[in-house]
Amino acid sequence: MKTATVLKGFALIIVGIILAATLFLASAHARTVDDEAAALYKAKCAACHGATAEKKFDATKPDAELVETILKGRKAEKPPNMPSYGDKGITEDQAKALESYMKTLKK
Repeated sequence: MKTATVLKGFALIIVGIILAATLFLASAHARTVDDEAAALYKAKCAACHGATAEKKFDATKPDAELVETILKGRKAEKPPNMPSYGDKGITEDQAKALESYMKTLKK
């Protein structure tokens, strides 16, 4: 009986360790993605959109439309136009991270 109880306790500890490690890695990955998006924004976007995405960015547009604009560009009513960053190596995942990051700046 005692062996079964010890084994159950050991199994619970192992499951707890695995769960904690998974949560830690997921949060570390999220921080890395946020850091990469922030660096990308500062390097490629801030010059036109401002430090807090206050210029030429409509956070109320659907996410898919904003990501498409990042990837494919958009002709503005007056220059400068939004360049196509998909042609410059920005991936869809990076565009999604940028769009999400820009929305956090607007708050």
